[in-house]
Amino acid sequence: MKSRHVVRERSVHRGVAGLILTLLLAPLLALISSGPAHAVDTLCLPGPDKACIAGTIRTEDGPLADVKLTVTDEAGTVTEVTTGETGKWNVQVDKEGPYVVKIDEASLPKDLDVVKDNVTVKAKFGATMPALLTVRTASYSDSTSKFDQLLQSTVNGLRLGLLLALASVGLSLIYGTTGLSNFAHAEQVTLGGMLGYLLINVHGLNIWLGGLLVVILCAFSGYFQDRVLWQPLRRRGLGLTQMIIVTIGLSLALQYVYQYLVGAGTVRVVQDNPSVREFGSVTITNQSLVAMAISIVVLLAVGYALLRTRVGRATRAVSDNPALASASGIDTDKVIRLVWTVAMGLAGLSGLLYALVVNGVKWDSGLQILLLLFAAVTLGGLGTAFGALIGALIIGLVVEVSPVVGMPGDFKYATALLILILLLLVRPQGLLGKPQRVG
Repeated sequence: MKSRHVVRERSVHRGVAGLILTLLLAPLLALISSGPAHAVDTLCLPGPDKACIAGTIRTEDGPLADVKLTVTDEAGTVTEVTTGETGKWNVQVDKEGPYVVKIDEASLPKDLDVVKDNVTVKAKFGATMPALLTVRTASYSDSTSKFDQLLQSTVNGLRLGLLLALASVGLSLIYGTTGLSNFAHAEQVTLGGMLGYLLINVHGLNIWLGGLLVVILCAFSGYFQDRVLWQPLRRRGLGLTQMIIVTIGLSLALQYVYQYLVGAGTVRVVQDNPSVREFGSVTITNQSLVAMAISIVVLLAVGYALLRTRVGRATRAVSDNPALASASGIDTDKVIRLVWTVAMGLAGLSGLLYALVVNGVKWDSGLQILLLLFAAVTLGGLGTAFGALIGALIIGLVVEVSPVVGMPGDFKYATALLILILLLLVRPQGLLGKPQRVG
């Protein structure tokens, strides 16, 4: 009986050992039987002394994996890289200057035409530079219609308009409650992008946590500005002209602070290689979709707060008539400080998303963004938050759509300002502004 029990116990131990061994070897067996492996997408993060060169190899039928490329610097040093399963590739370099990127045509599948097999890219520290290489199937024909181009530009315009709306709504609220045209507002947009780059790319924070910190820090900067600068100036009875000059000086000071801290290069908030979605003839990245969704949710929340909450009604009362609002018991200073806080937080969020999905930001990006913000606020109606929203959407659409209808790309911003001038000749108060009697 004892020997039979020992045999049974040994058989149980062998069974357990066999099960454990099978579980341990299962991944290896699966890997061996899965066939040849493809290169995987890797992440390249630029830094103060690092630059990235990246691109995607694809045809109209889809991405191309396992395509080999060479990246050659001025000294003739060659770096080889292979595309991943999504056709993406990237290389990190430690020298600025021109690099020649070339496709190894022997690694391409058959029946492909290489329209452009090499390109020269100038690498810059702190930035990811794209290398655009064109590969097509032999049966390819460029049949992109004007309608498809218009549809793609319309989507891009809506994306730009939503990002501009986040900043222009705050700018409009500041004007409505204080009468001040804040020329330093665009520098808050730049600040959002710069902080996003420093927190997410340099210090490695999660993009959601980093984004939340960016909004909080930008909102605090608005609270601090009003507490230390604007409220004392209002109490001293400083005129609007003098305060506008102060905003211009603040704008210039912030620009050179950004240049000193971050440098003259363009920075982008890059967390990973963005995936692309196709909706018919429209191509858009997942990051752009998320940015547009965040913008819509935030704008709806601001609109609800203005229309349905007590603080929102107080804000509208101060905007309509500050003296009457103060006489009725509303603390105008607290309302104005809240407006500055919210406006700067919205501007910071706009800058973060702009640096993430559009063209990135650099120290003087505020000069370009400012014209679009003022155009949106003026087009919609000075002092009206909902007018600023509509104006921003119109400006975004005009900027992106105008090149499709024949306007040179360098004049797309001028086209938006031209439409603003023509509208003001017909309706000086803007789309949603109220007519005011002069004198």
